[in-house]
Parts: sequence; C-alpha cells; structure tokens
Amino acid sequence: MSNGDLGWITNFIWGIADDVLRDLYVRGKYRDVILPMTVLRRLDAVLEPKKAAVIAMKERLDKARVANQDAALRQAAGQDFYNASKFTLRDLRGRASLQQLKADFEAYLDGFSPNVQDILEKFEFRNQLSRLSKADVLGTLIEKFLDPSINLGPAPVKNSDGSIKHPGLDNHAMGTVFEELVRRFNEENNEEAGEHWTPRDVVKLMARLIFLPIADQIESGTYLLYDGACGTGGMLTVGEETLKQLAAEHGKQVSTHLYGQEINSETYAICKADLLLQGEGEAADNIKGGPEYSTLSNDAFPSREFDFMLSNPPYGKSWKSDLERMGGKEGIKDPRFVITHADDTEYSLITRSSDGQMLFLANMLSKMKHGTKLGSRIAEVHNGSSLFTGDAGQGESNIRRWIIENDWLEAIVALPLNMFYNTGIATYVWVLSNHKAESRRGKVQLIDATEWFKPLRKNLGKKNCELTEDDVRRICETFLAFKEIEQSKIFDNAAFGYWKVTVERPLRLRVELSAEARKRLRAACVDADEEPLANLIDHAAEVLATTSYNDFNVFIEELRELAASGNIKLTAKRLKLVQNALAERDPGAERVISSSHRLGKLEPDPLHGRFPVTIGGKEHIVEYEPDSELRDTEQIPLLESGGIETFIRREVLPHAPDAWIDKSKTEIGYEISFNQYFYKLQPLRSLDAIRTDILALVKETEGLLGQIVGSAA
Repeated sequence: MSNGDLGWITNFIWGIADDVLRDLYVRGKYRDVILPMTVLRRLDAVLEPKKAAVIAMKERLDKARVANQDAALRQAAGQDFYNASKFTLRDLRGRASLQQLKADFEAYLDGFSPNVQDILEKFEFRNQLSRLSKADVLGTLIEKFLDPSINLGPAPVKNSDGSIKHPGLDNHAMGTVFEELVRRFNEENNEEAGEHWTPRDVVKLMARLIFLPIADQIESGTYLLYDGACGTGGMLTVGEETLKQLAAEHGKQVSTHLYGQEINSETYAICKADLLLQGEGEAADNIKGGPEYSTLSNDAFPSREFDFMLSNPPYGKSWKSDLERMGGKEGIKDPRFVITHADDTEYSLITRSSDGQMLFLANMLSKMKHGTKLGSRIAEVHNGSSLFTGDAGQGESNIRRWIIENDWLEAIVALPLNMFYNTGIATYVWVLSNHKAESRRGKVQLIDATEWFKPLRKNLGKKNCELTEDDVRRICETFLAFKEIEQSKIFDNAAFGYWKVTVERPLRLRVELSAEARKRLRAACVDADEEPLANLIDHAAEVLATTSYNDFNVFIEELRELAASGNIKLTAKRLKLVQNALAERDPGAERVISSSHRLGKLEPDPLHGRFPVTIGGKEHIVEYEPDSELRDTEQIPLLESGGIETFIRREVLPHAPDAWIDKSKTEIGYEISFNQYFYKLQPLRSLDAIRTDILALVKETEGLLGQIVGSAA
C-alpha cells in the first residue's frame, strides 16, 4: 500500500475526531477516544475470521471448568490476543437503546484478552463510555470506524465483481497509520510531545550509529533490543527495522525480541497497542509499564542482558520519589547503581535527586552482554548536563569515570539546537559499546553536528529543524571514518579525567587576653556549660607573664601547666572553645600544630603536610591544623606531565609556600566540555565597520523625532 493510501486512511480517522467529538471534548482530549477506538477496530477486524472458533472454544473451556483459558483462546484466534465475547463491532451498530448499546459495548470490551485489557486500562478508555453514551455519540463513533470508505482489516475488501475495492492493511502499514496518528496528537499537545516522542530523524540516526559499525559482523540468529524509557516504542521498532534491513543486505536472517519499560500509562498503552497492531504480540507482552513500573525503582528485567539498547530518558526531571522508594541516598543497595569499581566495593553512581537521566544510562550499562562476539551497543540521548555536572566523587562524575575507565564510550554526537518538540536546549547522542573496534580502544570521538540540519517550513512546537537523509548519512560517515576533521575530534580516554586535589594552608592564630576577648569566651562557655574554662582564662590573664601571644602553641602549653596546677582538664571540647572564641586569625602569627612526631617515626614530606621542625633542640615532624577559610581545590588533568606534585610545585607553592595537599581528600573526576573542544573564535568587528553602521542608523532616523513631535502637536 502506498504512502498516499496510508495518509488518506490517517486523515479519515483524524476527521472522525472533528466530526464526532468536536462539541464533546476539547481538541487536546480527542486522543483519549480516537487512539483506543483505532486499536479496537483493528483488533476487531483481525479477529473476525476466527470469531466463531473462539466462541466455540470459550464454551468448551467453560463447560470443562478450565480456569486458565488464555493459551487455548489465543490458539483458537490464531493471534496473540482474542475477544471471547459474543459481539463484534458490527454486531453493536444500530442499537436503538443507548443503555443497551453501552451495556453490550462494555461486555464486548470485557471479552478481550488480558494484554488488550491492560491497554484499555492504561488508556482509561472505560472512563469515557458514560460521556460518549450520554451524548449519544458512541453508536456514531462505531459507525464511523466501520465506514465502508476505509479498510482497517488485513484482508482486502472486494467489489461485487471480485475486484479489490480496498487493499488490506498489513501489520506494518497499520502500525504506520497508528504511529502517524500518535505523531499528530503529539503535535496538537506540543507541551507534552518531547516527553514521549523522539523525532523520527533522531531515532534513525541513533539506530544507525549502533548498527552500522557492526553491520558486517551480524550473524543469523536472535537479538534482544531494549529501551528503559520506551515511550511510544518508536526507538524499538526503528531499531528492529534497521537491524533486519542491514542483516538482509549482508545475506543474514535475524529475529528480534523487543523489551521496554515506560512509567507513563498512556504512552505505555500506545506502545503496547502499536506492537499488537504490527503483529508483535510477543514483543507487546515484553513491554512493562504504568506508574508502578518506574525503571529506576522497579527494574522489570533484572536478570536480562541485551544486544542493543536505545533510549531517550527524561532530563532535568526529579527522581526523588524513586529515591525514597529505594531507601534514600544512604539506603540504596541496587546493584545497578552501587557497584565495584577502582577498588571501591561501594562505588556510588547515585546522582542528584533533581535529575536522574544518567541513572537510566547506568541501568542500560548494567544489562550489557559481556560474553558474546558483539557484546552490547547503546545509543542514548542526553542534554548537556550529563557532560559535566557533578563534582569529582559525585554520582554523575562517577558514572562518566566508570564508563570511560572501562573504555565503553565510543562517541558523543552534538545535535543541532531545537531538534525536539518541547525543548530548544542542546542535546547529545552517546554511543557506547563494551566490544570496541581495535582502532577505537582507549579513544573517544566527539562529533559536532550542530550545523548539519535542514530548517522546517513550519515549527512543530519548538522543533524548527530536522536531520535529512543526507545529514544522517554525513554524521554516520564521520563516525565510521574515525578521523580528525573540523567537526570530529578524537581524544585519549584520560583527556577527560582530572584529579580534584584539596590544598590546605596552616591555621595561624594569636591570642589576646583582653577583657573584651575574655568576655566573648565567657559567653561561649556559658552556652556550652563550660564556665570553669572561662574562670581558668580569667586566672591566666592575671598570672601569666604576658597577655599577648603570637604563637597559639606556646599559649596552649602555658595554659596546660596552669590547668594542671588547678586540677582542671583541658579536654578537646575546651581547647576547641579556646580556639574558636578566644583566639583570632592572624596571617603574621605562627602556625598551629595539630600533631608532632619524632624524626624517624615519620619521614618529612612538606608537600603532603609533614614538615620538619626543631622543638626543644630536637628534630620533629609536625602536622599543622588546616585553616578551613584558606582551603582551596585544584583541578589537575590526569594527563598533566609530572602529575599532581609537579603541578602543585609550579602553580601553587610559588604563591603559597606553606601549602600542602591532603591526599586523603583527592578524588578523580571526569567531564567533557564540547564548547572547549569546538570553540570558534569570532573576530571583533573593525572600528570602521561599526562607525559605518552608526552613521547609517543616524541617517535612517534623521528627522524622525521632528515627525513625532510635529504629529503630536
């Protein structure tokens, strides 16, 4: 059947909504009726030839009191679904009584198999029946879908002379009609379209990016495809079509099993219905969805591994409710998100609760096949935040590190702006594989495809451009060529990694035992129920030789002696009160010692905070108290020549000779900056050009003020 015929059928169904529902529903709600009715009419037409056999089987099973009838009724219907009621849609038209029509239609719906019942439930179609019945349009709606002008059945409709009046719709053609209806309804609801509908041009690109590199390695056999945020199922069906086409071109025969998970009830129903309409009954049973099936908190396929995975997860969307269901950030033990990596048995991939898009990627990575020739290949769409958000040691950075250090990232493709229906933000396709080609090992390719597009004549929501066939081909050729050009850059994996190093400076304190300082300390001691300490300090001000100390360490030693003579303990809590409430920071004061060790027990290492000093005529190794207000961090590339030490000696110590590194706080992070790698310097305009523009504007507006004033007068 030609595209023109399919377009005519789609337009006819689209017209039913305007003809029947115009005064009953707002335009954005037509889909609540038209989509499930389209599904019902197609299923009804497919089941008609075996209707009598199904009813007979139902009677025999009931008579034999067989409880589990599903398999037998599917067999009788010759399909992966059935309707065991005594009605077809043709039986229901022409009912004179509105009440009888509603009752019979409900019985008709109740007769469908469980997989269709699931679709109807998620569509919430039964909620529409009272409204349709009261308005007396249910019968009209059925009549419209049975109109002899169109044929939604698989068998051709013939004229009285035996010639074909309307060709039959095969499963693929019916799926195309249904997907076109979904696309149109999504365009009517632009604010929602991008959440559930990835533009077909983007899906085609993603499918080719994962299949083309291994097209000549595909063997005849069975392959599993998965989408953890499958929406209406477009990525799965396009992925399946692309795989089968490439396999056929290479003389191979493949079969596929599709698996998907979707939290939104309606889009889940659309996906499942679309697969049923295309004859993918088994695949429809492998789609799990509804509010109870959030991919992050309820993995529907925990033991499955897949050959190919494609997805467009929600970005910028909170997953806090999932987080709570999983036990909170500290309670999550899900092996998809708490793994072993870099000698850390509890390496956390948990991201910020405000955006869970990278967890969808982690979910897919947990389902890779590692023991097969091709392994697994993944294509997933993300916004720009997945490239750089999350500091070293945080979930997003940890995911990037886990991916890159395992050498799974093949490429990232920057798409043109305004590619999606509900957002104009920058988007990127991540391409991953756990069986990289030899030439790609240890490397990552970045492709800037932001200028490869064709403008649309009319915006679809915020989508104002598309990838033509030539654009898709150009991107794929650039990817496959794996060469450095203006739009393609190739990097070592480590180029995206860095050490986040904590640089400490010593705390320097002076002590003044003035009345004002002691008053401040006493107030703090009262709050902390430590008044004996305040009394000790007042006594110290009277008996110590000086009331001004530039060396906090000396003051504490003298205070210890005074406290011991008065049988007062200088606990850690009391010392902290003295430090915080009595002493004051002074860059000219001596450094505060936190611990001291004899030489030989520790080796000196000033770069890591172990300094050699002489105390009481003996050599010691001391560690100083860090000043939190002077603490800083440095981001040092993993490819830094000479590593951390060389960088600190060159960039830090000349400016802060007393600084050191707290090695225990060093973290490894990864981020990818597209702007840095593809930045194009825009030359400044010349003064002559600017002057010419200004003079032109002056000339253009000359006399305008006089005209305005004159007209006002």
